[in-house]
Amino acid sequence: MTEQPEQPEQEQEPEPDPEQDVTDVQDTGQVVSLADARARHVALPEVVAGELAEPMVDEPELERPAIDGIVVAHPTAAQRWSGAQRRQLIPDWLRDRRTATQAARWASVHYAHTAVFHGLRLPLYGGRLLWLSPAGVWRITRTTCVWALDPESRTVRSTVSSLKDKGDANVFMQLTEQRRSIVRGRLVMVGVGFLALAMAGMVAVESLTRATLALTAAVAVVALGLAGRRPDRPLTRRAVDSNAIPKLTSELILTALASLGIGELNKAMAKGGPTAVGFPSPITRDGPGWRADIDLPPGVTAGDVIERRDRVASGLRRPLGCVWPEPDADSHEGRLVLWVGDRSLSSSKPTPWPLTKAGKANVFEPVTIGVDQRGRPVQVTLMYASGIIGAIPRMGKTFLLRLLLLIAALDPRCEIHVFDLKGGADMSPLEGVAHAYRTGDDREDIEYIVRDLRDLHADMQARYKTVRHLPKDVCPESKVTDALASRPELGLHPVIVAMDECGIAFQDPTHGAEIADLSERLGKRGPAVGIMVWNATQRPDAKSLPTGISANAVLRLCLKVMGQIENDMVLGTSSYKAGIRATMFARSDRGIALLAGEGDDPVVVRISYVDTPTATTIVARARAARELAGLLTGHAAGADPDVDRDRSSILDHLIKVWPAGEDQLWCADLAVRLAEAVPETYGGWSGEQVTAAVKPHGLRSGQIKRMVDGRYVNRRGLTRVDLVAALRERDELPEVF
Repeated sequence: MTEQPEQPEQEQEPEPDPEQDVTDVQDTGQVVSLADARARHVALPEVVAGELAEPMVDEPELERPAIDGIVVAHPTAAQRWSGAQRRQLIPDWLRDRRTATQAARWASVHYAHTAVFHGLRLPLYGGRLLWLSPAGVWRITRTTCVWALDPESRTVRSTVSSLKDKGDANVFMQLTEQRRSIVRGRLVMVGVGFLALAMAGMVAVESLTRATLALTAAVAVVALGLAGRRPDRPLTRRAVDSNAIPKLTSELILTALASLGIGELNKAMAKGGPTAVGFPSPITRDGPGWRADIDLPPGVTAGDVIERRDRVASGLRRPLGCVWPEPDADSHEGRLVLWVGDRSLSSSKPTPWPLTKAGKANVFEPVTIGVDQRGRPVQVTLMYASGIIGAIPRMGKTFLLRLLLLIAALDPRCEIHVFDLKGGADMSPLEGVAHAYRTGDDREDIEYIVRDLRDLHADMQARYKTVRHLPKDVCPESKVTDALASRPELGLHPVIVAMDECGIAFQDPTHGAEIADLSERLGKRGPAVGIMVWNATQRPDAKSLPTGISANAVLRLCLKVMGQIENDMVLGTSSYKAGIRATMFARSDRGIALLAGEGDDPVVVRISYVDTPTATTIVARARAARELAGLLTGHAAGADPDVDRDRSSILDHLIKVWPAGEDQLWCADLAVRLAEAVPETYGGWSGEQVTAAVKPHGLRSGQIKRMVDGRYVNRRGLTRVDLVAALRERDELPEVF
C-alpha cells in the first residue's frame, strides 16, 4: 500500500507497487491532472470519476499507484491533441489578394531595383576589375611560387638542425631530401602547366575569333580582378542599405526585447536563453512589411512591450513609425503581434479618400476613412453609433471630424449640425450643407447650441412615438432602418450632431450643465432613432468629456494623447492596461489614430487626408445632390433653424388643410388639398398614399359613405375627431382644437 501521511516515522516514501490494488483509496472520487502527479514524482493510472479506466488496446499497462487518496486521470492522445491548433495550409498573405499583390509587388520592386542598380554600375565594376587584375597576377604568381618552393618546411628543418649538434644528422638529411623531392616534383608541374597555358594561348590567338578572344580576355580579367581584390574594399556597392534596415529575424527581435528593461523578461531570458521567448508562427510577409507572432515569458504582457515602442524600434534599428506592436485578442495576454513596415507610416503617402471625386455615401453602410499600417482599408459605419474623438493639439482631430461629416454630407438624407467652438475655419466648407451651423464660443453661439439641442431632444421624443406606432412588419426591431429613413413623411432621416472642442460648451458656467445633460440623453437614446452625436476634444478629462457622454459612445477615435487617463477616457476603461495605447504615437504621427468600436478589435488607422479646398469641392457636390432631391434645409437653405424650424408631420399639414365645418373627408380629397398646400412634399399623392402615411402616427382610416350623383359611395377617409385625438396624444394639444 502507498505510505500514508499519518506515519511520520517513515522517512522515505517507498516506491509504488504497480501490481497493488488501489480500490481502497478511491473513495474520495477526486481526480487530479497528470501535471499534479508529476509534481509529486509518481506515475498514476488513468481513471475516470475515481474508477480505474480499462487500458486501451495495443497500449502497455500503466502503473496504478495512488497517493493521499487521489487518483490521477492521464490525458489520452486525443485529449492531448484536441486543443492543438492546426497550421494553415496556405498562409493568410497568399489567400488575401491584396496582401499577396503587395508582397509580389515588393519582391519585384526590390529585385528589379537591385538588378538595375548593379546593371548601371557594370562599367564601373569592369574598370575596378581591370585595375585589380595586376594585383591578381601577382597574388597568383606568389601563391604558386610559395606552393612550389615549399617554404613552410624551412621552419621544420631549422628546428631539426639543432639535433645535428647532438649527433642525429640522419633526421636532418632525410627531411632535406624529402623537401628536395617535393620541390622538384612541384616545379615540374608548374613548368608543364606554364608551357600548356602558353601553348593554349598561342592556339587561341591563331584559331579563335576576335569576339571569342575578347570574351576570353574579359573572363580572365574578371578572374584576375577577383583574385586581386581586398577584403576591406568590396567590389560592388549595396543596392539596399542593410545596415540602416537589417533583415527582421528572430535573433534581432530577441535582441530588441532584451533591451527593453523589463525585469521579468530579462530574468526569463537569462534563465532560459532564447527559448524563453517563443515564436508560434514563422516571421512572414504581411502587406508592406513583416509580421512576427511572439509568445512572451510568463508574467510579461503585450502591454509591457507596447508602452516601450520607442525602445523596440531602437532595438530593431527601425524608424519609430515602422514598428507597431499590438496584443492578440484571440490568444492570451502574453501573445504579442509585432508588425514592422518597410516605410514609416507617418512618412508614407496618404491614401486618397475613395469619395473625393465621385460617389455618394450611405450612413447605414461602412465607408472607408483610411488604411491601417498594413495598407488595408479601415471603414466606419456612422448609423446607430455616437462617437468621440480625442487628441492633443495639432494631431489632426478636427480634420478627422470633418472627414466623418463629409461622409454624412454625401448622404442627401442626413441632417448635419456642426458646432465648431474652436472658432476656426476648418469646418467652414460644411456650412453649405449644414442644417445648423455655428463657429466660435460667444454667448450667442452657446445659446444657439442650447436651443438646437432642445429641438433635437424634442425631435427624438417625437421619433420614438412615430416608431412606436409603426406596424411590426415595417419596423420589427423598433429602430430606424434604411428604408424608413428614405421616407420623408415619417421624419426619421439620419441626424449627425458634431461638436468640436466640446469641453468649452460643457464647461460653460450658464448653459454647460444643460448642454451636457442634453448631449448625454441624445447619446443614450438618439442612435436607435437616427440621431448620432459626435464630440471632439483636445483635453479628454471628466470636465471636457463627462463620463455619462463618453460611456455611451460606441465609436472611439484616439490620436496621440499623453497619459493613461486621457487614453482610457477616449478608448474606454482599462484600454491602457489591455495594451490599447494611443500614447505610443509619436509627435510626427499626425493623422494616425486608434479606432475602437467598429470591429472586434481596435485598429490603427492612417486617416485619408482631405484638405480644405478639396472638402469645399466635395460639399459643393453634396449640396447639388440635396438641392436635386429637395432635401436642403435649415442654415444651408437660408433659414435659421432656431427661428424657423419646421418639425411638422403629415398630421400638422392635415389639420391646416381641413375645411371648416367638415367632420369627415375622403383620403383622396385630402391628398388634393395637401398637394395644393405643400406641393414639394405631397405633389401627385393619391388617397392610398395618405392612408399609408397616417398609419404610423396612430391614425386609422375607415369607410365613409357620401352621396354622389344621387347614389351613396363608400371610400376610405378620415374623421376630424380622430385627427385631433392623434395630435393631442402626440403634443398634448389644448382643447381649442
